[in-house]
Amino acid sequence: MSWLTQLFKKREKTEPDPMKYLIVGLGNIGAKYENTRHNIGFEVVDTLAGAFDAEWKTETLGEVASFRHKGRIFVLLKPSTYMNRSGKAVRYWLQKEKVDKNRLLVIVDDLNLPFGKLRLRGKGSDGGHNGLKDVDQATGGNNYARLRIGIGNEFSQGRQVDYVLSEWSAEEAGRLPEVLEKAAETAKAFGTIGLQHAMSQFNG
Repeated sequence: MSWLTQLFKKREKTEPDPMKYLIVGLGNIGAKYENTRHNIGFEVVDTLAGAFDAEWKTETLGEVASFRHKGRIFVLLKPSTYMNRSGKAVRYWLQKEKVDKNRLLVIVDDLNLPFGKLRLRGKGSDGGHNGLKDVDQATGGNNYARLRIGIGNEFSQGRQVDYVLSEWSAEEAGRLPEVLEKAAETAKAFGTIGLQHAMSQFNG
């Protein structure tokens, strides 16, 4: 094997794939957390997987699915590490799939936004969200895209944890499919038209 062939093979092993994106929905595993506000990240990537008939498989540190769209490869991840330890799974799959951090999108719930409001950003503080905080620590900073989805803040003082871990109200549940569809479209746009254009289109 020539030195040139060896060099290309080495690069193939280490260089990120410029056409591959890692879309991570944060949440908690287990039946008792299904349909809770804190798990909206899981629901968004489930919506994306369903739209492309992508099959979920149990892998290291999470459930993983993938699909191709407009020449891109989208790898979907639902970490199985629980919300507050999400970073370990994100770091592992970035490395395993050879995805550059600027092609990572993390989807989370946000108490500071009204229900259904979307905020796509290229970086930012964790805003008190323990999932984002752990991803920041595990990946070496907050320089990655995140899609925050508003879940409202209709709770009394000291009841924040109960609120985020409770199920949707009847009214919210009725509006949820539309919110999930828009969030899934935003994630798809992040990979196809880029962060800036997706922000302009979906941050209304």
